[in-house]
Amino acid sequence: MSSTTRITVTLPSDQVAELRKLTDNASGYVAEAVARQIRHRLLGDDLRRHEEEHGPFSDEELAEARAEIFGSADTSKGVDAA
Repeated sequence: MSSTTRITVTLPSDQVAELRKLTDNASGYVAEAVARQIRHRLLGDDLRRHEEEHGPFSDEELAEARAEIFGSADTSKGVDAA
């Protein structure tokens, strides 16, 4: 298990009320959300670096990525990349 650090976070009351409806482990829920946001940011940084080095992704590359992510080769739905 990784080490932890206790911090205080201030959230709007309505968010806290909804959070309590979702889980009895607010710390775990928030930790997962933070981890997901960090992964999202790092992935975005990696994708930008790749495009700077190799140029923009082609339509074919984007379609392959969507198929891999969403499990379908059907990209006609026009799902926007995050």
